Formats: sequence, structure tokens, C-alpha cells
Amino acid sequence: MEKEKIIDTYQLNVNDIVVDVSIKLKEDEPVPTYNIFITNISDVTRIILEKIRDEFVSEGTKKLTEEDSTSNIQEQFKEGILKLLAKYFPDADRKTMDMLINYILQQNIGFGNLDILLNDANLEEIVINNAKEPVWVYHRRFGWLKTNILIPNESRIRHYSTIIGRDVGKEITILNPLMDAHLKTGDRVNATLSPISSKGNTITIRKFAVKPWTITAFLKEKTISYEGAALIWLAVQHEMSIIVTGGTASGKTSMLNVIANFFPPNQRIISIEDTREVMLPKILHWVPLETRLANPEGKGGIQMLDLIVNSLRMRPDRILVGEIRRRAEAEVLFEAMHTGHSVYGTLHANNARETITRLTSPPIDLPKQILPAISLIVVQHINRKNGRRRTLQIAEMLPNGDPRVLMQHNPIKDSLDIINEPLAILETLNLYTGLSKSEIYADMQSKIAVLKWMVSKNVSDVNNIGLIMSKYYLNKPLTKIGGV
Repeated sequence: MEKEKIIDTYQLNVNDIVVDVSIKLKEDEPVPTYNIFITNISDVTRIILEKIRDEFVSEGTKKLTEEDSTSNIQEQFKEGILKLLAKYFPDADRKTMDMLINYILQQNIGFGNLDILLNDANLEEIVINNAKEPVWVYHRRFGWLKTNILIPNESRIRHYSTIIGRDVGKEITILNPLMDAHLKTGDRVNATLSPISSKGNTITIRKFAVKPWTITAFLKEKTISYEGAALIWLAVQHEMSIIVTGGTASGKTSMLNVIANFFPPNQRIISIEDTREVMLPKILHWVPLETRLANPEGKGGIQMLDLIVNSLRMRPDRILVGEIRRRAEAEVLFEAMHTGHSVYGTLHANNARETITRLTSPPIDLPKQILPAISLIVVQHINRKNGRRRTLQIAEMLPNGDPRVLMQHNPIKDSLDIINEPLAILETLNLYTGLSKSEIYADMQSKIAVLKWMVSKNVSDVNNIGLIMSKYYLNKPLTKIGGV
């Protein structure tokens, strides 16, 4: 008999549908499996619900037209199904009726069991490779897992892609078999159609973090050290620009969120992203902007460059950019840095030195002499074996455009070690604030004390952290470095 080990179990509640989740490792399986089981709907009830669904489809949908929106269809579904539920479950109370309606809607108008996965905060990615394989998920703690969920056929996968695209004004067809979109919840979606994806139609969903990462969560998870966090805070307080780099899924956007924890409430912040992922404290003076793809006729598109140029007319103090990709975008951002704006953005690069190579090579291709406008490079890394995300390096930018690594992750000790004393940062702070080296280090120690206090008090809500930072800045006036 095949042995299996239960790694973890927990429960989800999705619109009153109770779901047991179990993660198991079978002896002969290379990866663990993620299993869902709906506990408050019996097999008999499921059969009756299927009968109700068939009965409704044969009668109720005759009234529907192609012009009906998803919400109109759902309302007609609810109205018709409620009558049939009353017929088959005459003794059910209102709460049970609502739960049964939600289940039928989920299975027939929604995304079926994918809706359950979308409601599991432990999952980062949901992947459909084709109708023959089970759905895969990327779990925060356990990495890639196979699920016990199968999509019945390729047309159902294509149907899901069409629904997602329609809700955001996009389409996926044989002529346009690739689609980038997002759900109303903010989750990012990529879809492909066969034969471009030769094994079948695919959907990849990167889930939006409902609860954004905070500096206290990073410290608890050992993603960054207290010294590293204090150095970043020091740079943010004095309006130094920071670039966050790393590979795919290394936590670049999460680190951008963490950096934003240190923003003061009396400055205007403009964020620019393809799909909104950063979540800033409510007390901040924050304007989020998003790009938009052109419609099928090629009209109405808003590019990253359009928004960056426009943001400079909005009197920003700080500009957050989801990802720097092209030269034109980078040139405008560096011009913003040189005219006194603080810029924070992400870039794909695996270490500090590679960051310089990426910035000075096509397609970005900036001259090296303008790079010192960046004060810090923060490099994020994910260990694919255990799923741990860590700050790999924190480097300052020297006046000649070379990086100087100040802190580096030690994989043996799992610690962020100090390997060099800052030079450019200390010199810049001394020039513009008059602070001596000992005063700067004393200030960093006071920041470490505040961070340790927040962790000890379990201050994890982004809005509460924003309030604490606001109080901190009332006693510690901001000093602007350079610019006008």
C-alpha cells in the first residue's frame, strides 16, 4: 500500500462553502499534493444541485442574450435557481440557501474550484497547463504542488480566459492567442491558446497580495536584517533613490512595498505600474497610476513612459515605478532624480554588478556617469529549493557608477552580513546634513530600536506602520539630499 505523509492541513471559507485543505506527500510522488474537499455539501446534495443546474439551463437560459453582462446573468441565475432550490430543499434556511446558490454560481458562472484556490491566501501562483494535467499551485511554504483539481476539457480553459479578458476589455482568439490581463481582485493573468502552447490551453494567475508585505513581516521571516532595514530607512528618510533588483518571483515588488513603509505622510507619492501591486498606508498622500493596453483597434493604449512623463507634472515628491524596462522610461526617471525627485523602482538583475550591466546595456543603455543618481541597490533572491526569499545584497553607488556592496547574504548562516562600511552615503549625508559618521550610526541604532519594538508588539498592519512612521517623522525632520 502506498504510504503518504500529511504535511499540513487548514480550512477555508469561500462564500460559506467550507473547504478542507490537506497537503500530502506520497511515497512515490516527486512533489507533494494540494487537496481540497468541500465539507458542508454532501455527495447526495451535489447530485441534486447538478440536477437543479441542468433543469435551470434547459429552461432559464432561453431568456439570456449575448448582450447580458456577467452580473445580469448571475442575477437571473439566482432568481431562477432559488425557486428550484425551494422545490428540492423546502426545509433549508436562508443561510443554507445562500451557500447552495453560491456553490452553483461558482461551479457554473465562476471559475469552479479555481475560485477556492483564489481565496487561499497561502497561494502565490495558480497554473493550468492543459486539461490532461491537474492544476498546479505555488504555496508560500511548500513551493510548487500538484492539486486534486482537473479542468474537464480544453474548451473550459479557453472559456475561463475569455471571461477574464472580457471583464477588462481584452480578447483572446486564434489570431491573438496570447493575453495579459488581471482579475478585478488585482490578480495578474497570462493566458495562451493551443497550438502556441503545444500541450493545450494555459492560464497562469499570479495572485495579488491582499495583505501587503511590511517591514515587520520581512524582519520576522528573516528576509532582511535589522541593520539592512535601518540602512534602507535612513536612505528613504533623506530622500535617496533606490533600485530593487532580483530574478522572477524573488520579492522585488514586496521589497518596494516595504520601502514605502518608510515614506512620510507630508509628501506626494505617485506610483506607476502595469497592474497595481503596491499597497501603501492610507495616511499617505498617494496617487496610483496604471498603464493600459490598446483596444483591438489599436487605440486607447497608455504606456509606462506616458505615465512617467505625466507624473512629473503632478508635483510628486517621490515616484514609484513597477518595473524599468526601456531606455526612454529610464532617461525620464534619471532626469527626475537629477531635478530633486526621489525614485524607487524594480529591475530584473541577479546581483549589484549585473544591475549596472543591465542599466548600461540595451535595451536600457544608459551612460554610466549618470548612475550615481541612484543611492542604493537592493538585490532580492529566492532559493528555489526551499522557497525562501532573502535580501541578497545591499550596495551603494559610487561616484564613478560602480556598485560597492555593503551587506551580503551568507547562505551558510542565513544572515545578512556587513562586509563594507558605506563611503558615498556617509559622505553625501555629511555634505547635506552636517551629520558626522558617529551621529549617522547612532541614528541607525535608534531606527533598529524602533523596528525591534514594532516586531515585539507584532505591528504588522501596513496602516499602523504608516501611523508609527508619521509620529517618528514629527520628531525627526526630513532632510532632502541634493536636487531642487
